[in-house]
Amino acid sequence: MSSTSTTSVAQAGILSGKNPAVYDSSNPILMFIIQAGIIIIFCRLLHWPLSKIRQPRVIAEIIGGILLGPSVFGHIPNFTDTIFPSASIPTLNAVANLGLVFFLFLVGLETDLRYLVSNWRIAASVSIAGMALPFGLGCAISYGLYNQFRNDAGIVHVDFGIYLLFIGIAMAITAFPVLCRILTELKLLHTNVGVIVLSAGVGNDVTGWILLALCIALVNAGSGITALWVLLVAVGYILFLFCVLRPVFIWYLCRTGNLEEKGPSQSAVTVTLLLVMASAFFTQAIGIHAIFGGFAIGLVCPHERGFAIKLTEKVEDLVAGIFLPLYFALSGLQTNLGLLDTAIVWGYVIGIIAIAFFAKVAGGTLAARFTGLLWRESFTVGVLMSCKGLVELIVLNIGLNAKILSQRTFTMFVLMALVTTFLTTPLTLLLYPKWYQDKVSRWRRGEIDWDGNVIDQAPSSGSYDGANKPSLRPIEKLTVYLRLDSVANVCTFIGLLGTDGKPSESTPREHYSKRTEPKVEDQHDAGEIGKLPLLHAHGIRLMELTDRLSSTMQVSEIEDYSFWDPVVNVFRSFGQINNIPSEGRVSVIPETSYADAVLDLARDTNSNLLLVPWSASGGLSDRQSVWPSENSSTTTDFPYSLFVSDILRGITSSAQSGTHVGVLVDRALDMPSQERHALKRSAHTRSLPNIRTNLASLTTGNRNQHILFLYIGGADDRFALRLVLQLARNQLVTATIVQIDVPYSANSSNSTEISDRDPQSSTNSDSLLKEKEIDNSFFTSMRDSLSSESSSRVVFRTVSSVDSSSSVVKLALETANNEASQAHGETNLLIVVGRRNTGSDPSSTDLGDRSDTRSVLGVVGDAVVHDGPKASVLVVQVAGST
Repeated sequence: MSSTSTTSVAQAGILSGKNPAVYDSSNPILMFIIQAGIIIIFCRLLHWPLSKIRQPRVIAEIIGGILLGPSVFGHIPNFTDTIFPSASIPTLNAVANLGLVFFLFLVGLETDLRYLVSNWRIAASVSIAGMALPFGLGCAISYGLYNQFRNDAGIVHVDFGIYLLFIGIAMAITAFPVLCRILTELKLLHTNVGVIVLSAGVGNDVTGWILLALCIALVNAGSGITALWVLLVAVGYILFLFCVLRPVFIWYLCRTGNLEEKGPSQSAVTVTLLLVMASAFFTQAIGIHAIFGGFAIGLVCPHERGFAIKLTEKVEDLVAGIFLPLYFALSGLQTNLGLLDTAIVWGYVIGIIAIAFFAKVAGGTLAARFTGLLWRESFTVGVLMSCKGLVELIVLNIGLNAKILSQRTFTMFVLMALVTTFLTTPLTLLLYPKWYQDKVSRWRRGEIDWDGNVIDQAPSSGSYDGANKPSLRPIEKLTVYLRLDSVANVCTFIGLLGTDGKPSESTPREHYSKRTEPKVEDQHDAGEIGKLPLLHAHGIRLMELTDRLSSTMQVSEIEDYSFWDPVVNVFRSFGQINNIPSEGRVSVIPETSYADAVLDLARDTNSNLLLVPWSASGGLSDRQSVWPSENSSTTTDFPYSLFVSDILRGITSSAQSGTHVGVLVDRALDMPSQERHALKRSAHTRSLPNIRTNLASLTTGNRNQHILFLYIGGADDRFALRLVLQLARNQLVTATIVQIDVPYSANSSNSTEISDRDPQSSTNSDSLLKEKEIDNSFFTSMRDSLSSESSSRVVFRTVSSVDSSSSVVKLALETANNEASQAHGETNLLIVVGRRNTGSDPSSTDLGDRSDTRSVLGVVGDAVVHDGPKASVLVVQVAGST
């Protein structure tokens, strides 16, 4: 009767007066939820300020664990007994260690052995040198640690050889997951430094885990012969995994379709996680830690078709968001800074930090220097290889649980891990800043000498002299920012610029054995190409780098990821169909680095024109479906405006840049409406825009194009006129070029150019008159030099203001609306304007909340986009003009 009453009270819970904050062994979940909530929230709060100085999340989790432990919060009366009572620790420890097994499985997934195989010489040299020196010095200091702290409480007697091996591993190991994250955030993954560090990191990681497994086997074995049997069984098990389990597992994934683009199914994920737990059980049972079983299964999983990335996406949030903070909190609970209470102890702390950092840096630096890197690059490699992070914490916890380390020595090594990890990012930024990377890259390409002087700098094909007629060479290289919501519009523009619109006149092909003159066709093709300069298109698709492990894996496997990315494949396919050489790539970076990535590609490819489509989703991220958000807009969005502004500013500030910029705002080019479609009941089966039909129209639909160019004046307009005439070489293109002629006296009171125009030139009437003369002369020369072939498709006109109070913007809008009404039979209308126009008056329009788009698109461009006809708008800025 008494037992039944007790059970009823326990089940009644808080309503019966029971305190849920008091640990109850019959209901441990309540205390576990309290502990997990405090740990996770506290670590997240700590990470927010640390992320501002670009520190990895592991720093916040280590510091959070130390603060929650006896070092800080443990001094609060009854805090530890209330929140972390001793009886509740086994439950917390079991959950944390289960999460650790799954985390090491993710580390194994991230460890792509293909890097080790393809760069094995560099990986071996840097990895061995980077481990040998700290391992040797670690063995040296282990003698003092062993004799000084061998009598501390909580440790068992181990042979000095085992202790020496463990300390050497703790000094020599590198945190591969944290290292990948740092390389990705600093955009170093595909530099010489990044390739060497990543390859050496894989070798270092695998070697470190093997040595640690050896150490644990020696500790757990009762005799040397037992340890030998443990190692032989472990080696046999690894061979079984790679030679038997891996082929069977890949066969199963192929058989069930889990290696296709849709990714692993729920059944495949379940099978994989069961393999992880079974492997962890086996390695723990034979006397090696369970984490090695999880790590081994991660190595076995295939990386083909992005399987490892997609599998990581399904598991990582629970592991990184819940399990890892619990594990590091347990480390903090066992870290007691109060035990570092003597000068001798602090001397050892300094010695441990010095050996772990300087020995690792020296070994990695010398090895990297022998591979041919510069000294500054070599030092960067050494600093990156000194990163310890969470892998070091895992090693230390294994040593503490095996009673190799006492709580005092454990605390000393935790401080070392914290300091070395904290120093990695700031020292890397100091040694290898962006300006130095650009300098070395240009020096290696032979563009400059080491002092920065330009070597035989030939004039760019896109160079432009504002006072004279521009170079007759057309746009030959184009860089495009690829977005899912504008891929059709961008491809249409590339097709107009890169082809002549003439129907192909090719004769039927013959079998090669029956050709009498095999080179005639090649000569014919060469003659066809010679009619219009060949356009090379380079596209870049940007994806946000998040704090997820799978995001970092996308970067490390970016070549494979680029191969099956759908947007890049559409871009490549369009180029093949239209005989336009097209190359596409994917870059996974933080959103704050989007503009730099686009500018770097334009610079590396020596592009004449950089085409940036405007966002149709209202943000930097692509819209992944036909359902726009409630507040999405096709023309206004501050983050995207900031992104485009950074590109324009980068082009303007680059002294060596020969790249012009075009911002393409899609409003009509055979794209579905961006307005929100309301769902209504209807017998009609088509209630949403058919995106597939619109994409198909790129090759099968109406490709005729009419262009209206509003020529107002200025360097941007002069280049835009040349671009329009190049587009007009395409026989499917017609163009109306209108010179907007407004007396400057009409705008003299507010004759201002937009933000990055020199303010002195806008207030100097003599300069404006001189600029107007240049504009008129240029317009006349281009009109008179129009070829007879193009004269039937291109019309030049001049529109003058009758009213002296009319503004440029008002007259431009009237001209655009009139042209749209007169050309109503034209399917596609594109309006081209210069971004910075001479004499345009920003005060002449009601901006409302459009100040951001006006600063990006210019006064006239912003007005045409918002108040003009429903047509696509191309806003052009010339290179190197301020």
